[in-house]
Amino acid sequence: MAIRDKLRANAAHVLQPGENIQAVFCAQTTSQYFALISYWIILFANAYRVVVVTDRRILVCGSGRLRMTPVKEVLREVPRYTRIGPPSGLWWRCESLGERLYVNRRFHKDVNAADELATA
Repeated sequence: MAIRDKLRANAAHVLQPGENIQAVFCAQTTSQYFALISYWIILFANAYRVVVVTDRRILVCGSGRLRMTPVKEVLREVPRYTRIGPPSGLWWRCESLGERLYVNRRFHKDVNAADELATA
């Protein structure tokens, strides 16, 4: 099962009735570049987030410290018209969702898709 499909399936319990997922991607709270200094910083300071973009709102959900795919709880809800990107670089720093999040390049197309759907 692809990671995006797994994220969509795991996020189903936080949706309101009739709400549709438009995009979903993973982020983390600590920059991977801290691993150059010490691996322990990443291990103990990092937490994963799943960002679920629906047709009504944007949800930032907690995922835990060890795995990216579980969706445990909704940490914050952001209005749908909020522009998330544009992302750039290998690890893009996003500050538009209420906390500093780092998004890997493989999820940049999901961020761009969410922003395109918000303006449509």
